[in-house]
Amino acid sequence: MEAGSIRERGVETVSDNVVPEGLFGKRKTVEQVEEGHELAPKFDPSGFIPCVTTDFQSGEVLMVAVMNREALAKTIETGEAFYYSRSRKQLWHKGATSGLIQRVVEMRIDDDQDCIWLRVEVTGSASCHVGYRSCFYRKVPVGAERKEDASLKFLESEKIFDPKKVYGDAPNPTQL
Repeated sequence: MEAGSIRERGVETVSDNVVPEGLFGKRKTVEQVEEGHELAPKFDPSGFIPCVTTDFQSGEVLMVAVMNREALAKTIETGEAFYYSRSRKQLWHKGATSGLIQRVVEMRIDDDQDCIWLRVEVTGSASCHVGYRSCFYRKVPVGAERKEDASLKFLESEKIFDPKKVYGDAPNPTQL
C-alpha cells in the first residue's frame, strides 16, 4: 500500500490520485476509437466505466463493478483488479482485506471503449463479499417458471467463506 493510504475492508483512499501521463489516449475519431490500437476509454459523466469480471477458466460472471480513471490505471499497472466503491466513494483493491485477490489474466475493452471486461484468476475461489463464488448466486425466474414460483433461486448451495470471520465488524458495502 502506498504512503498516505487508508484501508478498510479492501477499500483505500490514496492521497495522490495520479494516472500516468499517456496511459489513456484522447478520443479523436470514431475510427480511432473503434479500430485503432490506442486505449481511449470513455468514462461516464460521473467519471466511471463499467467493468464485467469473469473467471478466466470457466467464463462464469463473478461480478460487475465500476472503475474510475485511477482504478483502471492501477489495474493495468499492477495486474490485479481495482474498482471504485460508489458506496464508500473510494478506490477498492479487490481482495485486499479478504485475501481473495483477482489476478488479471486478460483485460478487454468493448468496441466503443466504454466498458471493460476482466478475465481473472481468484485466489481463494470467491469474489462475492457475501461469501459466495460469484456475486450472481441467485437466479430470477422468468416467463412460465415465474408463474409457478417468483422467489429467487440460489445457484450456489454453500458459501466459500464466512464473511463475519473475514471482515469482522467492517461495514457491509450493500446499501439499502
